[in-house]
Amino acid sequence: MKNGRDSRDTYKYVRSDSSALDKVIDVHDVFVKRSKLRVFFSYIGRLILLANLLLLMIEKDKPSIGSFWRLFLGFVSTKLLQYKPIKKESVVIMPSFGVQLETHYWSGRIDRKFIPMGNILKPVLNECVTPVTCYWSLALVLRDEDQLTLVFQKLRPPIKILVPVWEALCKSTNLEDHSHSLK
Repeated sequence: MKNGRDSRDTYKYVRSDSSALDKVIDVHDVFVKRSKLRVFFSYIGRLILLANLLLLMIEKDKPSIGSFWRLFLGFVSTKLLQYKPIKKESVVIMPSFGVQLETHYWSGRIDRKFIPMGNILKPVLNECVTPVTCYWSLALVLRDEDQLTLVFQKLRPPIKILVPVWEALCKSTNLEDHSHSLK
């Protein structure tokens, strides 16, 4: 019996290698499948907030405590129903230069972060345990940094997607010794 959503229904993993003139670029993309129902509820939440704002402006008398509560609840419902606008997250591995982490949004905005190969000490797979859930994350241990840098900043892909990315990062950082292999 399955509980919750299956990760195959939520994420799609695509790996592409492109070699040109002995320089290999390894791209790992994790796509998020867009839920039409979630987008619909996002628009419903925005309509609720807009209706509450209009009612507050239309009131002839002084706004009462109830109207502020209505506005607050409209804001909370909009925030809870908000659609996460992430289209995909990419890891671009350039062995001689470094690793570029990209987050692509449905709006067209792209956030990029470049990490030089000399700053990467080791890629690690972490098991994150919270009181409610347990999930895996892929992080980079960086030189002169106190905190780990998450490879997938916004998404929580399953371990089946994280392992090939982790192996490619280990290979590119010359850490062929998989002493703590998951296989």
